[in-house]
Amino acid sequence: MSDLKNIALLTKDLVVGYTKEKKSHALFDSLNLSLRAGELVCFMGSNGVGKTTLIRTLTGLQKPLGGKIETINNQAMAVVLTDRINSAVMTVYDLITYGRYPYLNWNVSLSDRDYEIVEQAIKQVHLESIVDKKLFELSDGQLQMAMIAKALAQDTPILFLDEPTAHLDLNNRVEIMNILRSLCRTSNKTILVATHELDLALQTADRIWLATSDRKIVSGIPEDLVLDGTFDAVFQFKGFDLKTGKISNEASRNVSISLTGSGHPFLWTKNALERCGYFISSTAELKLEVAEEEAKPVWLLTSNLGTLKFHTLEKLLDFFKGS
Repeated sequence: MSDLKNIALLTKDLVVGYTKEKKSHALFDSLNLSLRAGELVCFMGSNGVGKTTLIRTLTGLQKPLGGKIETINNQAMAVVLTDRINSAVMTVYDLITYGRYPYLNWNVSLSDRDYEIVEQAIKQVHLESIVDKKLFELSDGQLQMAMIAKALAQDTPILFLDEPTAHLDLNNRVEIMNILRSLCRTSNKTILVATHELDLALQTADRIWLATSDRKIVSGIPEDLVLDGTFDAVFQFKGFDLKTGKISNEASRNVSISLTGSGHPFLWTKNALERCGYFISSTAELKLEVAEEEAKPVWLLTSNLGTLKFHTLEKLLDFFKGS
């Protein structure tokens, strides 16, 4: 019973798709899924699988082909889609204030509380420096951030976002996902994000919905879906090992190295060696130790000729290439 109290949205035998020439085309069949309060859910799948169509259906913008969608206590929801904005002459501030319009009375006047929520949304997405800019003056990434701020200004219990990080650089992609996760934790919001950002989803999502090739959606925590092979089966990774989070590198050089050390310098040294085609083996005669000298990493290479010290990985790799 306690679990039911946390559920914000339920689907019952939901069929999602579209109708063309009076014929129904199902993209997803018999979906029985739930979204819980306080959870960040990342919805993933291959290109063209129907992620946007599902979001449009869950938010009532598109009718389901069958089944039901239930929101507990008729909770309000906000959605950020990838549709372009026509009124490009409005300012960023004007756009964000539109998030409050569903709450306004007949005289369409913002209250002090409305302005407070708008300002909070602006600060959450760090848009203070561009609030007076016209939308046509913005980059794709800035416009995306403004749209997210508008959705946050709606201050709804449930929030859906379709590819919210698509036009953002790495720093802003990480920031947006952290903001969304924080909103779930601090405000008990329910947030569903359709995304291709596998690395960010694995590190931030409480739960992942993974679209499969048989028109189903598998739901689980990220770690379980990695370990049980579901991700591998869906995406069929080519040259990428999801369990280690690394691209598979072929040991193309006939050189084996025994590597010792700890911390980030050790991990990045291992990455550099494997990327360059060297084989890491604990039994190799060539010994490389990642050490520390004056709070900076150094590399000690020991062979039958003695020990050499290197202060950068680049110099170490140059030595290997020239030897």
